[in-house]
Formats: sequence, structure tokens, C-alpha cells
Amino acid sequence: MPVEQKKISFQHRDNETLLLTLSGSWRLGVSGPSALLVDDELQKSRELRRIAFDSGNLLSWDSTLLALLIRVSEVCRRRGIELDRHGLPAGVCKLLDLAQAVPEKKGARKTKVETTFVHYVGDCAIAAGVSLGEMLKFTGEMTLTVLRLLRMKVHFRPIDLFLLIQQCGARALPIVTLISFLVGVILAFVGAVQLQKFGAQIYVADLVGIAVIHEMGAMMTGIIIAGRTGASFAAELGTMKVTQEIDAFKTLGLSPLEFLVLPRVIALLLMMPLLCLYSDLLGVLGGAAVGVGMLDISWATYVRETIHAIGLRDLFGGMFKSSVYGVLIALCGCLRGLQCGNSSSAVGDAATSAVVTSIVAMITACGIFAVTFYVLGI
Repeated sequence: MPVEQKKISFQHRDNETLLLTLSGSWRLGVSGPSALLVDDELQKSRELRRIAFDSGNLLSWDSTLLALLIRVSEVCRRRGIELDRHGLPAGVCKLLDLAQAVPEKKGARKTKVETTFVHYVGDCAIAAGVSLGEMLKFTGEMTLTVLRLLRMKVHFRPIDLFLLIQQCGARALPIVTLISFLVGVILAFVGAVQLQKFGAQIYVADLVGIAVIHEMGAMMTGIIIAGRTGASFAAELGTMKVTQEIDAFKTLGLSPLEFLVLPRVIALLLMMPLLCLYSDLLGVLGGAAVGVGMLDISWATYVRETIHAIGLRDLFGGMFKSSVYGVLIALCGCLRGLQCGNSSSAVGDAATSAVVTSIVAMITACGIFAVTFYVLGI
């Protein structure tokens, strides 16, 4: 059965009295006039001294009607107009008395504050300083946790570590396969277009092998794992923070860093070098697919040229980078998860922040590695 819409009408009994007739269903979700209509009517009548009500046709009501009457009451008090409540339901009158029993505290309503550019920059600088302090504190606590691990004094369940290894390793193979192969194909195609102009298409194998094994294999794997696993870590720990499971660990005397963070760091530390090695292989195969299919280079020639261009030092260097990237991803994901707020939207923000922080940390580490390896002649 359809609900009758809320209605309000005005009738001037004389120049000093305005009758407000309320009818229909004054409930949330029911369409009808807003309180602005009453304001407009009161503005038209400057000589009003009294407002009365007729609620004989009022079917039902909730806080919608109460909000309207409070607004009318405020206008009447401000303009010195008498408010006659006799025509209102008894329940409405009691709620109005209760709502007006305690006056509104001055300054309780939030006022808009204009923020200057200098103020904004200062707030950002303070927030960055606080974030840096939290990161340093978290790094120090994790260092102590690793030292306790070396002394075999940490507590976490081995089954959790095995499940995390499966999640970070085996389940990441499909996306690593796709991305790594396509990156190899793209690098080979771009290189082939340029090298063919000089008749040096054989060096496509060198280009792909050096690029993938030196940098792209570890970097692409890290970016994939940051978006896949790092965000998952942040969301998991963030949800545990919202549901107060982190507080429960502390109440039971268990360190969240030992029980939750350390297994994730170990899992990525073990799996990232293997994923990087797998990514290197798929990247070289992608380049070989272009070299053999587009440049008419035989498989034996392509493989021989790739082996000639790279060595075991390059391979192990990329795997070492990937292990460091794995630790950074795990730390960033867990840190953002533990810093999560107490709302559902904060969990999404934590996951996003974890991915961004992980990628920035990896790019920074990559630059440091490039300078260090150059100085060391590696």
C-alpha cells in the first residue's frame, strides 16, 4: 500500500497568527516539502506574533517532523514569536521539551576554517615527520625481533609460515608468468625495431638478457608482488586492527611483530629470489619468441648470445636485489596494516598506501644498488 506523502499548508487566521497544517506521513524516505518552505513563509509575514498547528490529518511521524519543529522553534525564538504547541501530538511535545531542555553548547558546531598554503605545508611536514618516526620505530622493533629469531626465542606457528609461502610463491606464478613474458616480448620488439636499421638484430638477445636479468626481472617481480601480496598483507593486518585482534594478541602477551609480521617477512625473503629467477627465464623466453619469430634467429644462436652477454654474477645480483625488495614489500605492507585506522575505509587506504610505499622503497633501493654495484665494479 503506498505511503501518503508528507504535506504542509499555511493559513493566516489574522495578521498576527499563522496556522501550519501538517498531513500525510512525516517519515524518513517519504518525499515532501522541506523546512525551507516554512522559512520562506515566515520571511513573508513580518507582523506575525503567534504560530499554531493542526495535526488532525497527520498519519505517522518520526525525527523528520521533530527536526522541522525544532527549526521553526528556533526561528520563533529569534524573532520573538509565540509558538502554540496545543495542536501537536503529545509525543512530539515531549520530545521537543527534551530536545530543548539542555541548551546547545557554544562552539559545538564545527565552523569552516580557511587553511593557508603555509599552514598546509606545515601540516604536511609535521605528518611526514611523524610518519618517519613511526617507520624508524617499526624498523628498530623488527631488528630486535630478527635478533630474537637468531637466538630462537620468537613465537609463531610454522603452519602460518607454510601457508604464507604458498600464497606468496606458488599462487603468484600465473601473474608473474604473464607479465614477465610480455615484458620480454616488448623489450625485444622495441630493440629489434632499432637494431634492424643497422643490421645488428642479433644483439636483441644481449639487450633482453642484460635488461631482464640485471633490473627488469627483479623490479617487475617486486611491483607485481607489491600490488598483489603487499596490499594483501596491509588489508589483512588492517582488518585485524579494526576488529581488535591486534589488541587481543597484546593482551595474551604475544608480540604482533613476532606472530604476524615476521612470518610474512620470512616468506617473501624466501620466495622473491625464486620468483625473480622464474621471471628472468620467462623474460628471456619472451625475447627469444620475438627473435626467432620476427628476426629469423635460431634458438641455439639466441641462447648462445644470451649466455655470452650475462654471467652468474649478474644472475645472483638480480636475485639478491629481489630478496631485498621482498623484505621491503613485507615491511611496508605490515607497517601500513598496523597503522590502519578503525574504519572499513581505512583498510582500503592502508592497502593503497602499502603499494605506493613499497614501490617507492624499491625504486630507492634500486638506485642505491646501481650506484653501489658501479663503485664495486659488479
